[in-house]
Amino acid sequence: MSLTEHLDLRGGRVCWPEADDSLPAADPLPRHAVDVAIVGAGVMGAMLAERLTAAGRTVALLDRRPPARGSTAASTALVMWAADTPLTALTETWGPAEAQRRWRRVHAAVLELAARVATLGLDCRWASRPELYLAGDLLDAHGLRREAAARQAAGLPSAFLEADLVASRFGLPSRAALVSGDAFEVDPVALTQGLLAAAAKRGATLTWPADVTDIVTTAAGVRLTTAKGATLDAGQAIIATGYEAARQYLPAAFRLGSSFAIATAPGTDPAWRDEALIWEAADPYLYARGTADGRIIVGGADEDFADPARRDAMLDAKRAVLERRGAEMLGIGELRADCAWAATFGSSPDGLPAIGRVQGQENLWLAAGFGGNGVTFASLGASLIAAALAGAPDPDEACFSPYRFG
Repeated sequence: MSLTEHLDLRGGRVCWPEADDSLPAADPLPRHAVDVAIVGAGVMGAMLAERLTAAGRTVALLDRRPPARGSTAASTALVMWAADTPLTALTETWGPAEAQRRWRRVHAAVLELAARVATLGLDCRWASRPELYLAGDLLDAHGLRREAAARQAAGLPSAFLEADLVASRFGLPSRAALVSGDAFEVDPVALTQGLLAAAAKRGATLTWPADVTDIVTTAAGVRLTTAKGATLDAGQAIIATGYEAARQYLPAAFRLGSSFAIATAPGTDPAWRDEALIWEAADPYLYARGTADGRIIVGGADEDFADPARRDAMLDAKRAVLERRGAEMLGIGELRADCAWAATFGSSPDGLPAIGRVQGQENLWLAAGFGGNGVTFASLGASLIAAALAGAPDPDEACFSPYRFG
């Protein structure tokens, strides 16, 4: 029996290069104990490994798949600090001070990741972009004005735009919006591979395929056991398996659903100005971005179930929906998909991730990027856990505890 769920995480064809020759060689499982074992070699595991090896820790990663071949490859990687749950809605739950605190910390994580990419010189097609949040059935123009005021009160770089200004500035259909700074786009597979390579240069090992079936407490920390009976001792273990959750540890408040995306062929002419990252204040919402090779990505049309067969059976119909609705949102005559994919994703009641120590386990951690901004939350998770292991816990770590919903 596996430690985490075994899921078919995605179907269809993604737009990111996935050539087998880009995969790093698999390392044997270390025979010696390590400081930290990370279960999962997607973007969360990669960010943790890079951050922890930079702090001088010995790290071993294990994954049942090749690295960056699970949910990471299905990510559309709009790296933003705004959460799926608006700040005004979060304020109703947590109060103004606590809501602002959470969003400011996520904003800081986006800035931290941008700085990390630059410092490491990662070739991941990083590009700074404005973020455009269009009026929809969740927040109309009046609601967006309130949202802008809430963000500005928190010191976040966001402003309200009237519909005619959105049209003239971005070349989109007239629709009120918020425009925000400090967002960017990346290739999520290239980002993950670059982070893993940086960690490997500092001595991190990456063992795959390796299905971890059990983690038990020992006098020195923890012991991981794989499906083949191999064991690894570590001072700490971090479960970073994305949406294949360790359900015995992750509360039921964190739920799975299905999402869909399409991408046009490379070289498509830009459909809007400034290559903004676009999404809607709607539920479910659509979003769009460009890529370095000239594709247009449109995603969304989410469903609240995670059954892979049912999800993938909807892909052709969802492709047509995204082509039609994407063209309407962008104000273009036609949007034709070159590739389309479906994927499992995770959500939470407040649009924020599950990051922190497992209850009752001194040496076991969860780093689950549920909530919509997986790449952003991976940066946050790496920062929070690295700080805790260094003996200087982040003052905001409780905001993202897996157990904050009781």
